[in-house]
Amino acid sequence: MKPVDLPVPPLSGKSSPMQRRETLSAVVLLAPFALAFLLFFGIPALQTFYLSLTESSLTRTSGFVGLANYITLVQDPSFWASLGNTFYFALLTVIPLTALGLVMALLVERFTRASSFLQGAFFLPFVLPISVMTLIADWMLQPSSGIINHLLGGQRAWLADLHWAMPSVAIGTIWWTVGFNMLMFMAGLRNIPKDLYEAASLDGARGFTLFRTITWPALRPVTWTAVILQMIASLKIFGQTYILTTGGPFNTTRVTLHYMYETAFTQSDAGYAAAIAMAFVAIVIALSLLQGALMKWLAKRGAA
Repeated sequence: MKPVDLPVPPLSGKSSPMQRRETLSAVVLLAPFALAFLLFFGIPALQTFYLSLTESSLTRTSGFVGLANYITLVQDPSFWASLGNTFYFALLTVIPLTALGLVMALLVERFTRASSFLQGAFFLPFVLPISVMTLIADWMLQPSSGIINHLLGGQRAWLADLHWAMPSVAIGTIWWTVGFNMLMFMAGLRNIPKDLYEAASLDGARGFTLFRTITWPALRPVTWTAVILQMIASLKIFGQTYILTTGGPFNTTRVTLHYMYETAFTQSDAGYAAAIAMAFVAIVIALSLLQGALMKWLAKRGAA
């Protein structure tokens, strides 16, 4: 048989016309996003960093102070308390939101006849604006007329209780946002080939065995993504605590973004508020990278 002569790419460093056209197309497609990112994130971030190095109010800048705001930040107990409240809220919400999203997705896929109803019921709270969500949560948690106390037969002021204020906000947030994770897991479930379940069923696998051997391994990438996205969203909490508790009682629900807001708009210290913002962004990025690296390590270990 006569050998087939394959085209040999040119040895010169010059790109072909087709490669240049593809590069140009990629640049044209990416340009709007890059421009929007630069205008609405890159430039404001640089301005915020510069502001954090100054002594500024909301209306004027007194002068350049270098790292003085960051030095004050490290020694500020209110900042560390607000950061601790933020982490506490994340601890209360990240794992429950991920687990409940998975359970809801499994229920929707399991009960096929009622799947549309269940999907709508589970996802409906997510489309509510935060003002409506907090109004509903506040009504349900009222001491005398709230449905929660009615069901439990008590008179507890949940949002004014030192120990229950943050868990109450967390429960309201879970009810509000769990629908998003449900959709992510539903997409993951529908990408699993049905042939795998049929083959496992022929081998006698049933129930939890199918979940442990097929469903869970296939959903690991979705789970890692859901956990990372949920952690970032939980660390950025502001509206729920600001509307429901205004940071109380005794600042037990004052999170970092709330403290930054008060510093800027109540105390009119924009320079220090910018330092809080930059430090918080650095912490969130570091935690996200650490969590991503940990999950990759766990995935490799599980695969091995």
